Amino acid sequence: MTQEIIPTANIIKARFESRGDLFYCDAGDISVQPGNYLIVETDKGPDVAKVIITQIQSQENDKPLLKVIRMANPEDLEQARQEREKEALAKCKEQALEYHMDLKVILARYNQDFSHLTIYFRAKKRIDFRNLVRNLSRIIKTRIELKQVGPRDEAKLISGVGMCGYPLCCQEWLTEPVAISIKMAKQQDLTPNPSKISGVCGRLLCCLAYEHKQYMDIKEKMPRVNQEVSTPFGKARVASTHTLKETVTVEINGNYRELALEQIGTEEEV
Repeated sequence: MTQEIIPTANIIKARFESRGDLFYCDAGDISVQPGNYLIVETDKGPDVAKVIITQIQSQENDKPLLKVIRMANPEDLEQARQEREKEALAKCKEQALEYHMDLKVILARYNQDFSHLTIYFRAKKRIDFRNLVRNLSRIIKTRIELKQVGPRDEAKLISGVGMCGYPLCCQEWLTEPVAISIKMAKQQDLTPNPSKISGVCGRLLCCLAYEHKQYMDIKEKMPRVNQEVSTPFGKARVASTHTLKETVTVEINGNYRELALEQIGTEEEV
């Protein structure tokens, strides 16, 4: 039954992104347009609401008007988005357990207007998640896409810090995956120990590729171990090479010297 009409000067209808219903709000002397986001006082504290209808001349029920505090700023919207994504992620994990699906839910991301939700996950094999998507869409009331990613993409999504102490390259600036092989580690004289040459994703470090060409260019100039070379101190045998320093350790009459690469002249191998 329609209640008494309450005249007002600036009643609007707004929708809270965390709920689906429209609420009457008193915007006071704040000028708003449809599509604007506002901070509105609720019984659970301030919340972000989107303006749906403006210039309403009356309120058709006896529910108290919610008071508009101010216009929302980018920080408010980002915080609201993050809260909604956390809620969506939790619901997805609950539903995945309910459907006994062997997958790892990683991250949930809304688009700008909250009309589309992408949920990223990892799984060891292909999974039919159509029922999961339908049920989630019904619960969250938005269009949902589930996207399977690999270990490198997972590290990029959840972010982190590499062994260098800096944020992960894939998170900060690396836009395309780089081709990496265990051969690169060996050619850079690194011990093929997984804990030493693997990133947080469990795959070979991307940075193995960054200086690989420089290593190869320098190694082409290096003499081979046990090769006989000429030095300012006479003929010598190469004991070891040091690619990064561009130096060579040689043996001369039982004594060892570390010399710069330009001090070495190659001879025949002994």
